[in-house]
Amino acid sequence: MRSFVHALPKVELHVHLVGSAGLDTVLELARRHPEAGVPAERAELERFYAFRDFDHFLEVYWAVQSMLKGREDIHALVVGLARELARQNVRYAEVTVTPHNHLTDGMSGDDLLAGLESGRAAAAELGVDLAWCFDIPGEKGVVAGRETLAFALSERPVGLVSFGLGGPEEGVGRAQFAPFFDAAREAGLHSVPHAGETTGPETVWSALRDLGAERIGHGTSCVRDPALVEHLALKGIPLEVCPTSNVRTRQVTSVEEHPVRQMLDAGVVVTLNTDDPPFFGATLEGEYLAVATALDLGPAEVARLAENAVLASFLPDSRKTSLRQEIRRLV
Repeated sequence: MRSFVHALPKVELHVHLVGSAGLDTVLELARRHPEAGVPAERAELERFYAFRDFDHFLEVYWAVQSMLKGREDIHALVVGLARELARQNVRYAEVTVTPHNHLTDGMSGDDLLAGLESGRAAAAELGVDLAWCFDIPGEKGVVAGRETLAFALSERPVGLVSFGLGGPEEGVGRAQFAPFFDAAREAGLHSVPHAGETTGPETVWSALRDLGAERIGHGTSCVRDPALVEHLALKGIPLEVCPTSNVRTRQVTSVEEHPVRQMLDAGVVVTLNTDDPPFFGATLEGEYLAVATALDLGPAEVARLAENAVLASFLPDSRKTSLRQEIRRLV
């Protein structure tokens, strides 16, 4: 199964750029920016990175964020992600970028866009196509929503395909961001908000109703509402499921207890993703293997998960067809 999973041409739909920073990338950034206080020796950095709890995850995440000063830092981040994706035979990824955080930290918009563009070009040379999702940090409210929309629509970088909403869900209603999602969708961007990760099914309903969600980031709590599960299955609305992330943040106790089985049995379109992979000790290959083991899936069922991700992506139809054909030849 390990060899089969590796051979599958894979698609990643839910990975955060800052959260994708692996040890080699962080070492490069730490040595470039010693003032950040992030360990610049591998052994010490490995200890710093070892996941302890969610508060520690946030500490590490913001430490990495603090070292992103200019275009060369963004480039390093993108290329580091691309190398890891190429290693796992991931052909395409839709990467979540939070411009508001970079811009309020003092980075110029030109530097952010230049780093993304040069990193994307380098990724293509590695055989990985990257697309961008610009998301709103929900905890920063409607001001962040307005500024994220303005940046997305005024700059519209090559590869920008979607508009998202991340950050904490508790106390951050989805509906307040509806005007920004309406405008983004009118401009041709796809709606892919987070919902139902740390809150209940009502947040998923709101994302669908108020934000016109075409895919749902996480959506783990949907199984608490049979009507919602039925709706997701009937409408073919994919979920970006991140099992290891859900275990690490204690939304579920284990992959074995993850509601992914209920979702699949109900006919929901499940895609497997990593969220913030190095932070949680995750890889996309590892997600496939963990779910295959927990649910006792055979090659055909695992291949179907890979196909789901292809179909749920915003790739051109011709590319979807070629990837699906490649997947089917392996079964």
